[in-house]
Amino acid sequence: MKIVIIDYGAGNIQSIIFAMKRLGYDAVLSHDAEEIQEADKVIFPGVGEASSAMAKLRSSGLDTIIPTLKQPVLGICLGMQLMCRSSEEGNTEGLGIFDLDVKKFSNNVKVPQIGWNQITNLKTDLFKGIPEKSYIYLVHSFYAPLDKETIASAEYGLEYSAALQKDNFYGVQFHPEKSSDIGSTILNNFLTFI
Repeated sequence: MKIVIIDYGAGNIQSIIFAMKRLGYDAVLSHDAEEIQEADKVIFPGVGEASSAMAKLRSSGLDTIIPTLKQPVLGICLGMQLMCRSSEEGNTEGLGIFDLDVKKFSNNVKVPQIGWNQITNLKTDLFKGIPEKSYIYLVHSFYAPLDKETIASAEYGLEYSAALQKDNFYGVQFHPEKSSDIGSTILNNFLTFI
């Protein structure tokens, strides 16, 4: 199985590569459109700020490639947010895969949310074998609201989408590569069952 991690200069790349190795998989880091299109599974990571990350995707042409992918794609953290229609962070237009607008947490909660939180309302094989209220690791100031595409939710001042799915596209707001055994199981589920 060929796993490609999209390399566009915004990411938690090394920790994802190490997580793949721990699971017994080798992943290729690439910004080459053809190599990404030929992958069996694609991981779209992201750490950083939405508008500058989208600018990097546009400059490489990956903004037009990613929405056309037919194989399973997993967006992580900012990667998931960029798959949405827009983000309040930098007033950014996203890839439009998920029909959602990413919003900033209110001033009623400490921003960013950093640390462990529980996920609930788990759906799809991405969460096969994962108990309700499992703890995952998050670092984020923006969130995707609940929607018909929500396949897991979390609560931080309000309930929001911890994971999304539409067709072959999956997104998780949390960092599975930093979420201990639960995160490893979720990554393995993506590589095995999706």
